[in-house]
Amino acid sequence: MGWFGKKRGDSPGYEDNAALDGFGGYQPSDSPGYTPAPEQSAPVEPEPQKPAKQPMSRSGRRAMYGFFATLGVIAVATLANNDSDRSSSSTPTTRTPIVYTPSPRVVAPPVTEGWQSVAGKDGAYAYDVPPNWTPKPGTIHGWEKGSQVPGITMVASAFVGEGHCPQDKWSRIGGSGVTNVKVAEPSAAAQKAIGDLAVSAYNPENGPLTAKITQEPAQPTEFTLGTGKKVPASIVLAEVVTPPGPCGAQRALVGVLAPGLGEASAALAVYSSQDTPGGADREQILKILKTYRGVPEADRKTITPPPSTLR
Repeated sequence: MGWFGKKRGDSPGYEDNAALDGFGGYQPSDSPGYTPAPEQSAPVEPEPQKPAKQPMSRSGRRAMYGFFATLGVIAVATLANNDSDRSSSSTPTTRTPIVYTPSPRVVAPPVTEGWQSVAGKDGAYAYDVPPNWTPKPGTIHGWEKGSQVPGITMVASAFVGEGHCPQDKWSRIGGSGVTNVKVAEPSAAAQKAIGDLAVSAYNPENGPLTAKITQEPAQPTEFTLGTGKKVPASIVLAEVVTPPGPCGAQRALVGVLAPGLGEASAALAVYSSQDTPGGADREQILKILKTYRGVPEADRKTITPPPSTLR
């Protein structure tokens, strides 16, 4: 299994820290990939756009996907050192330190005591993850479309168990993120999202489809907008069993909560190995999904991370 930026045989998934000029697309940076191994007072109707046409491959090219008007990610700048002009003198040259000031980002308070919040662009929506997870709200990650898998792209990401597999430095036990599903009805949207994720994350992109996926019936629930209004939503869980491998999970659990937001849904997806310590079990995955919410404008706070110096 593998993700963007790596061969699928190495690890499932890709990771891309990216600058999103608008909700319609992003420009990938030079960040490498990942394994398991997306505003106003609340999310409003997404406005799906066609994905940008660009060749994709597991060997390092990033995906260019269209997102919808309520989702996005904070810009993450990538620094590059320019080679200094070589001097004919043997005297060593001293480089001037580069000071990098991160862009401001919007954060939202968690609703679960002891957990961490992962906020989307402008903080209009958020969800919480356990303390052992690492929120990466400015990261886009997912799996490319292949001849046998549909592919999926998620924003407002978080991960757990980084580097758990010695054979793959990009390995992780599990992760989460918000994805655009061009389906209006919550149950159908949740089922599509969970199918896209389970098939794409746990199978080779060009087959064979060796993962056994057991999907559970949809559970009705609600999603709270930033205004306090509640809209219908649906939760779907699926168990995935894969053939033994050096890094890939032999048994994983995937969960999706899809709210009814109009012509499309902004669904939260969570996935985790069930065989590796530190992952999220069924109860924890459900708990993460149920924290997904719209954030009142009064609860959003803009922060600017401290500058850092690159020498």
